[in-house]
Amino acid sequence: MPLLALPAFNDNYIWVLQSTDGGALIVDPGEAAPVLRAADAGLRPEAILLTHHHPDHVGGVSDLLARWPRLPVYAPEDPRIAHATHRVADGDRLEIGDWALDVIAVPGHTLSHVAFHLADGDPPLLFCGDTLFSLGCGRMFEGDAPQMLASLDRLAALPGHTRVCCGHEYTLSNAAFARVVDPDNEALVRRLEEARAMRAADRPTLPAVLSDECAANPFLRTRARAVVEAVQRRLGRSPTSDAEVFAELRRWKDGFAA
Repeated sequence: MPLLALPAFNDNYIWVLQSTDGGALIVDPGEAAPVLRAADAGLRPEAILLTHHHPDHVGGVSDLLARWPRLPVYAPEDPRIAHATHRVADGDRLEIGDWALDVIAVPGHTLSHVAFHLADGDPPLLFCGDTLFSLGCGRMFEGDAPQMLASLDRLAALPGHTRVCCGHEYTLSNAAFARVVDPDNEALVRRLEEARAMRAADRPTLPAVLSDECAANPFLRTRARAVVEAVQRRLGRSPTSDAEVFAELRRWKDGFAA
């Protein structure tokens, strides 16, 4: 199944998963124009999947529905997402055309955030919006550290060969922070070199491989000694819990400037 990352705005990706007959799932269309251009070239949308309510993920839905009024829209239960035709919740399994996707609740970035997991894909695919980024994670606009850490733990437990399709091209900026936290991590160095080469070739650094993220992303390594010790030095004391490690790591990243 061909997978496309359509660039939108400055650093967003709209993910498009195509079937062999030209049908497509559209994930988080923050603007309609990239999808409409793809449709003019032969793309045929079959459904829209929305991970959360932020405008850069849902802003193009109304224009897409103006062209395809019967297009189903799958979204979490949240009144801030106005155009949903099907509400989804944790544990739901969606059967759409050739695809079967599992819904995973991942509160933290927003309280109603969900991810969509195509477990039977070759390879499996994870559409995780702004919860997990390559070498980083989303800000906690609505949730708290224990919620966000639990969400990331759920995603990290998926099969290692899963491809992570997140919402933004943040890999290089996230790498700058990760190198400060975990400078001796060889997996991180390899991922940074790979990402630099991809961007130099004007290619997306995504999708990322989940096993690589588990080895290199500090927000998936909050129990690793190097990350705990980095947070301990910053706090001036030992952290009291995994959630405190994560909270301080996220607070550190929020104020970080490369």
